[in-house]
Amino acid sequence: MVWSVLEPEVAGGWGERTVADTSIHPPRVTVLHYKFDGWLGDELLESFPCYIVTSQLGRALTAAGLNGFRLAVVEVTASEQFAEMYPDVHLPAFEWLQVVGVAGVDDFGVSADHQLVVSERARDVLQAGQLRHCEVSGW
Repeated sequence: MVWSVLEPEVAGGWGERTVADTSIHPPRVTVLHYKFDGWLGDELLESFPCYIVTSQLGRALTAAGLNGFRLAVVEVTASEQFAEMYPDVHLPAFEWLQVVGVAGVDDFGVSADHQLVVSERARDVLQAGQLRHCEVSGW
């Protein structure tokens, strides 16, 4: 099996309504609020240690029967900076891609050094969406 490390676009960060235990590493996030500051259009985004995907891409991942993840609710907002820079951009619906699998075993996993590791099948489904600003390397 071929495995890839993905480094998704970072289009923003935790919003003020994120609930996280930052006393541990990586932080344990229980409620995610993703606040966009910019966006180059990718459908998989990151704000360490969390990932979000467009709802459309989330449906494709589920339909493909991939494992090692679950989809959960994420609150998405745009900062004032985003509104000024991208006045005509309307953000699509997003979902929280919670990675629960084991890297190198499941389709989605996180390595010991906190990198997103995906199977070839998962990479193919992800790349069928828009991932122009996601760095992909071998694992």
